[in-house]
Amino acid sequence: MSKTPSLTSLAIADKKAAIAVLKTEIADMRAAVKTARLEAKANRAATVAANKIAKENKAFDRAAKKSARIAKLEAKLLAMKTGPVGAKAIKINKKPSACTTVYQMAA
Repeated sequence: MSKTPSLTSLAIADKKAAIAVLKTEIADMRAAVKTARLEAKANRAATVAANKIAKENKAFDRAAKKSARIAKLEAKLLAMKTGPVGAKAIKINKKPSACTTVYQMAA
């Protein structure tokens, strides 16, 4: 008597093959989920780094504008401290003439 595969043993073999296929599909899905998680983590890290760089750039721009404002105000203050410019300065810096000196001495 030779053993012939029975119908139940063929059904069991089919079910085992189906289970093996499902196991490989599950393994593929787990790998896909793991890859998606790693990509999401990398995207979050890149976003955080980009936000940090943007904040540093904004701070740098603020500091540059502030220093420009300070330099402008210091130049304005220096201009106010110096004497008059132009015709008024020429009149003030002019040496008095000899007759003016004489009149000053007489007075």
